[in-house]
Amino acid sequence: MKQTVQANKYVELTYKVIDESTGGVLTEVEFPLGYVHGANEVLAPQVMVELEGKSVGDIIEVPIDCNKIYGPRDESLVITDYLENVPPEYRHVGTAILMENDKGQTKSFLVTRVDETTLTIDGNNPLCGRQVIFKLEILTVRDATGEEIEAGGKVDPGPNVGGVKVPI
Repeated sequence: MKQTVQANKYVELTYKVIDESTGGVLTEVEFPLGYVHGANEVLAPQVMVELEGKSVGDIIEVPIDCNKIYGPRDESLVITDYLENVPPEYRHVGTAILMENDKGQTKSFLVTRVDETTLTIDGNNPLCGRQVIFKLEILTVRDATGEEIEAGGKVDPGPNVGGVKVPI
């Protein structure tokens, strides 16, 4: 009898996030993601609900309106400045920059454009304003151990350091 995804089951899966309008893959996991279902919400709640009852080998597609998760794009979070005002280590597309406002709150911005004279950063989540499809393939479903349930995922024994086990 096949085990199905439900509370207290250890699940491993792979997924990719596909832009619904272009069909392009926005991101995908390189290694399987493992978690204990019901003990750890590692993906959007809508995705977790769709995984319920599925088993090894199942491939599911879950459409997600990222506006519901991240809100609409906020163009006030897109900032362009002269390149000379930006330290050289931040002058590469894809670089994350942690910024702090006058209240001490921090927000991560991503460098999205660099040309000969300017640099643009964007504080919006890269998925906001998009319609995406989470395409998931279930690789493992089994009973989780008590230790895994408590941790919310797989518990690997740490390295053996001089006869003393160190948890990871």
